Amino acid sequence: MTEQAVDESGVRLSAKAPADGVFLGRTRELKELRADIERAGLDTLSGKKAPRARVLLIAGRPGSGRTALAEELVRQVAHRYEHGVLRVRLSETDGTPVPVGRAARELLDALERTVPPGAGDDDLTEALRDALADRRTLLLLDDAAGAEQVDALLPDNPGCLVVAVSAGPLTGIADVRPCTLGGLDTKSAVELLSGRIDPVRVTVDPRAAEGLVEECQAHPAALTLAAGWLTVRPKAAVADLAKQLRAEGDETAPLARVFKLLYTALPAPAARILRLLALAPVGPVDPHTASALAGCSVSGARTTLDDFVRFGLLRPVPSPVPEYEIPGFLHPLLRALTETLDRPAELQLARARMLERTVRLLQSCRAITETDSPQAREKLLGMPRALRFPSPRAAEEWLRVRRPALLGAARLAVADGELDTLARRLLSQLVRAMVAHFGTRAAAPDLYGVHRLVLDVAERRDLPREQAAALLNLADLDAQTGRTNEALLRYRAALDAGRRANDPYATGRAMESVGGAHLELGDYERAADWFGRALGQRLARAEHADAARLYGRIATAHTYAGRYGEALRNWRAAAAGHRRCGDLAAHARALSELARVQEYAGRPVESLRTCKEAVEWARRAEDVRLQAALHLRIADTFDRLGDPVTAGVHRGTAERMLAEEGEEGLPGLDQGEQAANACEIRSASAED
Repeated sequence: MTEQAVDESGVRLSAKAPADGVFLGRTRELKELRADIERAGLDTLSGKKAPRARVLLIAGRPGSGRTALAEELVRQVAHRYEHGVLRVRLSETDGTPVPVGRAARELLDALERTVPPGAGDDDLTEALRDALADRRTLLLLDDAAGAEQVDALLPDNPGCLVVAVSAGPLTGIADVRPCTLGGLDTKSAVELLSGRIDPVRVTVDPRAAEGLVEECQAHPAALTLAAGWLTVRPKAAVADLAKQLRAEGDETAPLARVFKLLYTALPAPAARILRLLALAPVGPVDPHTASALAGCSVSGARTTLDDFVRFGLLRPVPSPVPEYEIPGFLHPLLRALTETLDRPAELQLARARMLERTVRLLQSCRAITETDSPQAREKLLGMPRALRFPSPRAAEEWLRVRRPALLGAARLAVADGELDTLARRLLSQLVRAMVAHFGTRAAAPDLYGVHRLVLDVAERRDLPREQAAALLNLADLDAQTGRTNEALLRYRAALDAGRRANDPYATGRAMESVGGAHLELGDYERAADWFGRALGQRLARAEHADAARLYGRIATAHTYAGRYGEALRNWRAAAAGHRRCGDLAAHARALSELARVQEYAGRPVESLRTCKEAVEWARRAEDVRLQAALHLRIADTFDRLGDPVTAGVHRGTAERMLAEEGEEGLPGLDQGEQAANACEIRSASAED
């Protein structure tokens, strides 16, 4: 996990990228970029107000030092933007463009703006523009794949500044002048080289160092790898490397030539680990990933990864757990090696080992939260020590830090198409671990994406039972965030999948949820009909507790619709069902809702009698809060009947009960509460 900067208003801003050392060179480019901030735009010259943020483009190939230049520019001008700096990467390290919606959500998370899980790209980018509308913020959009990504994230606020890093021009973004990077100046290039190796090796032969810089075309990444080769070969002279590069010829780019020499200088086990890192999911890699890919120990993998950092092949990531970033320029070189040197079956086995390790880590991460479960403790003790977490807090921290890589592993497993059994296990364990540590509500945005992946695998493998489960989970998240129509469509699809799977649980759950969606949409007749279908299934399967609950949901729909006779019949059935099941508290609540409907139906005497019966059952259930609520309802009824003395007695009883419980107020009694409120409003309107 990276460190977070916080501005004066308490907004958590994006993490500062790790630096490889002192920034070198690029004096002219920095001067031009700073001048471009002040340059009058085309809108200003034509007398118009700039409608959007100014965009500065730093263009260059991966490894050219473009991100380092962008970070140095941000460091120099950040003080002008009082609302801080936001950073987001728009391409994965393997070059895959990041979806605009995911990038927008990352920025919104940094601004602590909540957005419903499953929100579309347009909703997310609009929410981002709204969040930045009145802020003076600097955005660093690193590794943009194209103009469309930048345009979608561009604030409609000229007070903001966007620094975009890309391989080429951003055609379509108005008023952008690119700062295109070439090699470093010779002095800075030599300084970069001497800063990564023993400087004496440079000072004893400065001409050889300049010759090496020339062979590398002063390319920062090539020089970094050249320093790595010299680190691997501590007895070699700088001139030796320059000579070997000249012998390689100039038909390939200097970066590829230096990498080839460095790779061949590595020991065979380290070289194998390096090229297998191309199979890792996007995001930082850790020793467990490298260990599983190569089939070696975790400690051995970590030692090798630390060596790669010294050789300039990886960058360390500031984090509570060991993490390493693969530079973007390295991915295509590693992929080419795996395609040439490794058989497809060996690569697939390495992927399977990595996914299996991830599954076991997630199992351990979840199991440590189940402190009261002997089975969980036994499972933990049966795991290798390297897979165990010392405490639930350490497990949560690991899950939080590794979250992007874990989600990337899930996407990779599903995209593979040949490891669906492992993919299904991984998705299942990822959901369980996130819910155990973060809770369903906090993890909802990630869970939405994971359930979509589950649905993709289920549809590909024609697994209707898993399709139904994924659709129900997605629909629940839609319903919780107010997208009721979308939820209704998914509940209907889940019902079809449940029927194909002959899964009574999924079909019953889907029918009840369809009814709930219709209830939310105000279609009470359809809601009661679907609740009735679900009830029929529960009765056929002798699931009496669920049947009693569904009687209550049917009664609620009828109460909303003002059909009090049907509501009374169903509340009586619900109360009787709960009583047969021995659920005294649920029986008391059903009686309380029955009393409420009796009062709406103009039967106050019956309502009082039912309320008193409900008080007795609540007393038997030892539900003091429900007893107090019922006494308050009785008091209100006596007030309406013109008996304030008796009303005062019941109100005093309720207040005394609440005081003994240390409560200041009461929540809604049950699912009928909203229906009751609607009826009260309807009655008041009729009286008016």
